[in-house]
Amino acid sequence: MKTNFYLLSLIFFLAIFHLNVNSQGVSINEDGSDPDPTAILDLQSTDKGLLVPRLAYNQITDIQNPANGLIVFNTTDNKYYAYLEGENAWKEIAYGTSTMTPFECGNPLTDPRDGQSYATVDINGQCWMAENLNIGTHNGGYQYNDGQITKSCMYNNPNYCDTHGGLYQWNEMMNWITTEGAQGICPDGWHIPTDYEIYQMENYLDPSVNNPNQTYWRGNIVGGSMKETGYSHWAGPNTGATNASGLTIFGGGYRSYSGSYYSYMYAATLWSSTQYGSNAYYRELSYTQARVYRNQLTKNFFFSVRCIKE
Repeated sequence: MKTNFYLLSLIFFLAIFHLNVNSQGVSINEDGSDPDPTAILDLQSTDKGLLVPRLAYNQITDIQNPANGLIVFNTTDNKYYAYLEGENAWKEIAYGTSTMTPFECGNPLTDPRDGQSYATVDINGQCWMAENLNIGTHNGGYQYNDGQITKSCMYNNPNYCDTHGGLYQWNEMMNWITTEGAQGICPDGWHIPTDYEIYQMENYLDPSVNNPNQTYWRGNIVGGSMKETGYSHWAGPNTGATNASGLTIFGGGYRSYSGSYYSYMYAATLWSSTQYGSNAYYRELSYTQARVYRNQLTKNFFFSVRCIKE
């Protein structure tokens, strides 16, 4: 019975992972790639870690003739130990001072690239940034494929980026690739939302938005549920604003391809990663509308960016 169980477990494991064995070493991964030539065992995954044996204190000390360098995790004190033959002792593997907390949607997201923190919100299983992305160096001009992330700030004033986030041309936002749903300039594990992902969120917030291909103004309350309430970041009347979604979108305006700035406090414009010919789809919210506007426009405009988690 045990033999059959182990065989079934192995079959299940191999159905999920690729086991690649050659003269160089062994590779366990999800894409069938060869092991690194410098490794005898090469484990690769984008969402899993390595779990070493977990033993209590007495179980560790009961191990007879442990191999030099054997590593275990001590469940009694929650520390790693390695056996050193020269000292005939298990030595604690000391931790550093850095820590990482498992991310849960609704908690702040810290971007390790620049240390900036973003609020997040779960909307029907989609995890969204609840603030506009603000990565990059301020640049009052156009954005180029130069290996650097640059942003424009409203009225060419970096202080506006501190509150409203950066404004990005589509190609810069996409990190100069055109794949729908690409990571773009979002943090690792996040990506630029597709036009359809935005529609899914809109439909959940307002079921009257029921045609993903409809352009121009649509819905009844969806725009209001996405807008911050009050008049701190919106001009009056800020029609229908409830922020029921938790997205807390500000009226951050936009920059045109000619370099002029428009609609601060009057509109919010957000890119998607979905193209329409040489243009791309976007969303607009207005201070006089409880609805949302969907259309496509030239990629040279500078709009705000919200990332969505993978």
